[in-house]
Amino acid sequence: MTRTDLQPVAFPTERTCPFSPPPKLTELRDEHPVSRLAYPDGTDGWLVTGYAAARAVLNDPRFSSRGEHRRMAVGEGAPGPTRPGVFIFMDPPEHSRFRKLFTGEFTVRRTRNLEPKVERITADRIAAMRDIGPPVDLVREFALPIPSLVICELLGVPYEDHAFFQRHSETMLDYDRSMDEVVEAFQLMAEFLTRLVRLKRERPQDDLLSRVAASDLTDEEAAGSAMLVLTAGHETTAKMLGLGTYLLLSRPEQLALLRKDPSLIDGAVEEMLRYLSIVQFGIIRGATQDVELEGRRIRAGEVVTVALSAANRDGDAFQDPDALDLTRSAGRHLGFGYGVHQCVGQQLARVEMRVAFGQLIREFPGLHLAAAPDEIETTHLSSMYGVRRLPVGW
Repeated sequence: MTRTDLQPVAFPTERTCPFSPPPKLTELRDEHPVSRLAYPDGTDGWLVTGYAAARAVLNDPRFSSRGEHRRMAVGEGAPGPTRPGVFIFMDPPEHSRFRKLFTGEFTVRRTRNLEPKVERITADRIAAMRDIGPPVDLVREFALPIPSLVICELLGVPYEDHAFFQRHSETMLDYDRSMDEVVEAFQLMAEFLTRLVRLKRERPQDDLLSRVAASDLTDEEAAGSAMLVLTAGHETTAKMLGLGTYLLLSRPEQLALLRKDPSLIDGAVEEMLRYLSIVQFGIIRGATQDVELEGRRIRAGEVVTVALSAANRDGDAFQDPDALDLTRSAGRHLGFGYGVHQCVGQQLARVEMRVAFGQLIREFPGLHLAAAPDEIETTHLSSMYGVRRLPVGW
């Protein structure tokens, strides 16, 4: 089939199961791993749904991450502003200059050293849940506070400000918000973090933001990179903890496996990352030259959206991909992306999920949903997919 035979489609958003990608994404992938995509701004690009094609795009320097290639996959607005220092919208070597400031902070060894702190924070949240008594909103009392507390301590952001950045980071990621709301959230976060960077330059402490502030970055660049790490460092893990708990409570046979053998937790986390793929509307890249991909010719200047949720359910990469199997070896998943832009904080996220899920399962053997499934609202128009509330009892 030639490229002129392809009819562009809108990015599918309608789900029939809260834990699975929209069926239309699966249909598109099964027809061909690379399809034409119609963006809401009236331009056409490409949608990658196959696992091999997704890895190829994310690992190919001919596909750029620069901000000018950004497109909204869904919604009516334009992409939010690109702040200085937000290095996910950069290519090497500029990207490398920023990323290297953080890679040493998130190594396997250093994040494992944080495990006692994560255990303490998680234990405190479980104690708080017991004090409140059932039913409890697990998102508010457990899923959001744990990664927020951890990333605040790591960066050196006062935790009393966590409600501020939670609210504004959620706005920045919500495709249902107006552009004015998104721009305002960006601006308020940038001003807050710029003030904090200047304070760290004057009175440095033993925290990540002080070390970033001591680099050769400008105040605005340091604040932008901190905004990225702060937002990604709590929003993604919080969504996984909330949605992952909902998934486990909806799959009692899989939850029973974890209760019986807690040593399965590392692999279970990887499988949930694969199965849920919370990056909802894909990763955007722009072709800097003509590229042949799975028999399709992508021309220089065209935009490509990589649908991780479809790629992580590709039967060519994973046996019986639509089944949740916590004993599966799912380490090849794309839940953290792939290539030079693979999530810099992925090791910390793994520690947080392993500790939080492990303690939650152990401390609440009778944990159950305290609401009907049709009462549980998902973030269906946020770039990060999850549940807004999760009432639970025990």
